[in-house]
Amino acid sequence: MTLKQLFLVFMGLSAGGVIAAGIFSFLAMIGVIPRLVGATGTKSHIMLYETMMVAGGIWGNLIDLYQIRLVLPGVFVLAVFGLSAGIFVGSLVMSLAETLKVLPVLGRRLGLIRGLPFVILSIALGKCIGAFLYFWNNFGGV
Repeated sequence: MTLKQLFLVFMGLSAGGVIAAGIFSFLAMIGVIPRLVGATGTKSHIMLYETMMVAGGIWGNLIDLYQIRLVLPGVFVLAVFGLSAGIFVGSLVMSLAETLKVLPVLGRRLGLIRGLPFVILSIALGKCIGAFLYFWNNFGGV
């Protein structure tokens, strides 16, 4: 390898490491993992949660970078990935909303004291139905 290629490898790995550290510190800061552990009561498996998050990030990057095709049945893999990604994004969004205290403010301003869980459920169902219709009508190009 030439000096230019070695420099590019170094810069690429350094930039990737900084971005990965930023993402994982952001997730740790808003407390996604502790909230999931608290909600599920699986305190003894916290290392597994963290390991799976790091492994998912690594495998996702490798699959994207090297264009690896999965040989498992496509629909099953897509369903498992979609469910996992949806759970992760939902947890992330709810952690952010809780951190920013948006939902209590929204509840007070709209006068929703008892109905706030239904508003949250409606938002989640709307997002779920919208995503389903998006991919059912092949708008995603899959």
